Amino acid sequence: MNAAAAAQSAGSGPDAFRLRRFVERLEEAGELERVEARTDLIDVASCLDGNARAVLFEAAGPEQAEIVGNVMGGRGRLAMALGVEPDKLLQTVIERLRGSIAPVEVAAAEAPCQEVVWEGEDADFTRLPVHLQHELDGAPYISAGIDITCSLDGAKRNVGYRRIMLRGRREAGIDLVAPSDLRGMYAPFVQEDERMPMAFVVGSHPADGIAATSMTVHEDELGVMGSVRGAPVPLVKCVTIDAWVPADAEFVLEGYLDEKGWHEGEGPYGEYVGYYGHMKINPVFHLTAITKRRDALFQTLTIGGRHLDCTDTAQLCALRTEAAVWQALETAVRNPRAVYVTPSCGGMFNARICIEQNYPGEARNAISAVLGSKADVKHVFAVDPDIDIFSDQQMDWALATRFQADRDFIPTSGYRAVPLDPSLDGSRLGAKAGFDLTFPFGWNPETDYLVPEPPTIAAGTPCSVLEALQLGPRTFRDLMEAACSRDGREIVTALDDIRRTHGLERLDDGRYALSSGAQ
Repeated sequence: MNAAAAAQSAGSGPDAFRLRRFVERLEEAGELERVEARTDLIDVASCLDGNARAVLFEAAGPEQAEIVGNVMGGRGRLAMALGVEPDKLLQTVIERLRGSIAPVEVAAAEAPCQEVVWEGEDADFTRLPVHLQHELDGAPYISAGIDITCSLDGAKRNVGYRRIMLRGRREAGIDLVAPSDLRGMYAPFVQEDERMPMAFVVGSHPADGIAATSMTVHEDELGVMGSVRGAPVPLVKCVTIDAWVPADAEFVLEGYLDEKGWHEGEGPYGEYVGYYGHMKINPVFHLTAITKRRDALFQTLTIGGRHLDCTDTAQLCALRTEAAVWQALETAVRNPRAVYVTPSCGGMFNARICIEQNYPGEARNAISAVLGSKADVKHVFAVDPDIDIFSDQQMDWALATRFQADRDFIPTSGYRAVPLDPSLDGSRLGAKAGFDLTFPFGWNPETDYLVPEPPTIAAGTPCSVLEALQLGPRTFRDLMEAACSRDGREIVTALDDIRRTHGLERLDDGRYALSSGAQ
């Protein structure tokens, strides 16, 4: 551990990255809604759906459990978790994902996540307040599970987000169909007919969620989690399996993936792209222990539905995609300026990029680099630096006034595709497209297409309109400023008088000038 990290750790305290402490910060910032009344578990999802704020249920289910949802459902909340302003979020994440702070081991007596331990028959999924998230889901799902695993040879420790479908008291299905590090790590266990130890952390600080969804290549992704936090992750050894987990978690689910591989149905489930996913054949997770804090706060993530922009998964996915897009742009153009992936598309398919062009063709280079990157973006919209890519209105304006389909539309096909995209109609390959909304290289927006701005008048020593025009051509605003007018109507009458007495001309650019030969 370096000195800076050690100093951070020493001053952070055991609850610095506890979910409950962050939820308290959300309430102080007006980002939290409290539901004090008793809430049936079936009603949790409808309270969260489309809610722009995080929600804390104080009495959910017959046991009156505490559940918090939608903690990461806003970009501002993710920025708050990292201690930065929203406009600094992406660059902060990129910088931290490139680093690593080694975790530190703590004893079980110092680990809040093991204050309560349920083993054997006491280890029971149905003791947790797990709710049905979508109308046609195959069963209640634990959606906020950060999985921690180790490769068969012990060389790599992996962290990710994985949904957990309850199949009984001690069995659950997990989604392991799409290509992923975990899928690649699990396959050797199946080949060797061995169980894969696996732990799920439920109830985590958003910094851990950002780390878990990132596209990093590191031998110990808990070190990356530490870097995203800005402090070492305290780890405690699991009670029933050979694994280490964050000691400051709310809940930990210990167990293993069995050696049978992909053999049981899992799903359907409301997916992050906003539609239901189909039944899949997936591995089975077997629960061996539940450990938790005495006052543990259960977390659920919002996923799918008609309001993707305020779901946890879309916000996390958008940030992950932006980081991958930025990395691609760094190899393609000299001056990438900004990246934004809209959460309303699920956080993956539609990317907006802002670049400063130095050479002809750089917009095309940028678009091509993003389409071919590991970000799996489907549509790229490239703009100049004068466009705010976070503004739907400005992006719509750029599309309307700077785009010609026969010149600026860049369709292409035959790409690797995300199977959850229903527009693929079953195909394994998909089409992508770029939209070049930049001005053609060499155009000068300051002269060719000047954008109107509200007028401002600087204070100064007043002179008459005639005296101002005798110094050279002037715009109407220039004349107002010269006369120290904050009205303008007296300038109109002055110009009318000058037109009769001296003669007045209008130049092609709209400025007023005295007629040739007038004094």
